[in-house]
Amino acid sequence: MTRPSAIITGGTRGIGLACAQALADSGFDILIADLADQASDELAADIISRGSKFAYVRCDIADLDDHPALIAAATGAFGRIDCLVNNAGVGAAMRGDLLDLKPENFDRTLDINLRGTVFLSQAVAKAMLATPGDHTKSIITITSVSAEMASSERPDYCISKAGLSMWVKNLALRLAPEDIGVFEVRPGIIRTDMTSGVAAKYDALIDGGLVPAKRWGEAADIGAVVATLAGGKLGFSTGSIINVDGALSVPRL
Repeated sequence: MTRPSAIITGGTRGIGLACAQALADSGFDILIADLADQASDELAADIISRGSKFAYVRCDIADLDDHPALIAAATGAFGRIDCLVNNAGVGAAMRGDLLDLKPENFDRTLDINLRGTVFLSQAVAKAMLATPGDHTKSIITITSVSAEMASSERPDYCISKAGLSMWVKNLALRLAPEDIGVFEVRPGIIRTDMTSGVAAKYDALIDGGLVPAKRWGEAADIGAVVATLAGGKLGFSTGSIINVDGALSVPRL
């Protein structure tokens, strides 16, 4: 029996890399899609050392014309696609008063985080249906607690993640009869390059009790959840939201 395969977008660092590593450790072959022209030798060696086949494709998910080549590369390398992890995304181009939000910054955030992810998911779902194979299939989208929790200094980011959350619900309804699990994973405050510039701010907030778990989340926390979902044992939970945030999003008085 062949190994299952997974595409991870934005998989060269941070949450995406942790997802790739966790899936490789769980027996998946891995294709990483990212913006660099090629993968580093260190990245390739890391994934291969975990027993996986490794492939890499340069892909800008905001450019829908890049999607067919990504899907062709995955099916060419592995024969089919069993898992898609929609991780690639950007933060707000500029934090500040939402009354100063610029249309070009709004468009960039939604083009990458929402529009690109929606249509890549659509294309991969079609490919999954065309090449069913023997393995459990899943589409897992990394959103954010910002899909529900407002942050008025970066509304474009929040809107993009809220839109993705609704996309996941609709995709889950469409693919449930096809036995393709569709899940939304909502990270909280995770230690990555994206949060490094505001680390001091979040250190203080965590110390002040913002996160009941009293710590930063780590990228590996997300990877562990993604690998569990991709493994298929939670298939009847399709359409679910999994918060990975140390209880940050639990409403409190």
